[in-house]
Amino acid sequence: MIAVQDLGVRAGDFRLDGISFEIPAGGYGVLMGRTGCGKTTILEAICGLKQVTAGTIRLGDREVTDLPASLRGIGFVPQDGTLFTTMTVRQHLAFGPKVQGWSKGDIDRRVDELAGELGISHLLKRKPYGLSGGERQRVSLGRALAVKPKVICLDEPLSALDENTHAEMTALIRRLVTENGITALHITHSRTEAEAIADRIFLLEEGKLRALDSSEKEKKA
Repeated sequence: MIAVQDLGVRAGDFRLDGISFEIPAGGYGVLMGRTGCGKTTILEAICGLKQVTAGTIRLGDREVTDLPASLRGIGFVPQDGTLFTTMTVRQHLAFGPKVQGWSKGDIDRRVDELAGELGISHLLKRKPYGLSGGERQRVSLGRALAVKPKVICLDEPLSALDENTHAEMTALIRRLVTENGITALHITHSRTEAEAIADRIFLLEEGKLRALDSSEKEKKA
């Protein structure tokens, strides 16, 4: 579960106040809104990357409002993938489990399992240079999923992909999140993408966040 209550956040001169929403355990929420409206600010606050000035953030049965990012147990997929140029795909997938102190055997098994699910087993020895956009996003998704998080946040993960790759990645993300019982918050500008992947859609307009009901989804799809 992701539960945000009366959230206040500042980012320079930009501010948001009174932001509240909830995504139930295992649910898939999409946050939409115009560029610059504060979607990424909300996502980063949930992940612990932006300081909160008011309100609370709960993940499952824990309040994490004041916890550092490293203790929140969130998988994060940034917009551009942000892969380390000196690391192989295998090293990217192993990074989180290694930081958490997993044994080498457990890390190797998890990397091989993830690579198979993501269709990137043939890329494990490759470095990011020369990977396609879709391949980079599969690696970024795998890195976020490697430690088996209960919550994942995705910041426009599909925005740079071509139409065919976009459709493949939409289906892959939804399948992996559903199969693993992960609660997801996903930012996108695409209503088509939101309709294809979300259980519930939230719209951020002029500093106010509201859930779209089914009639609005149908009219605006």
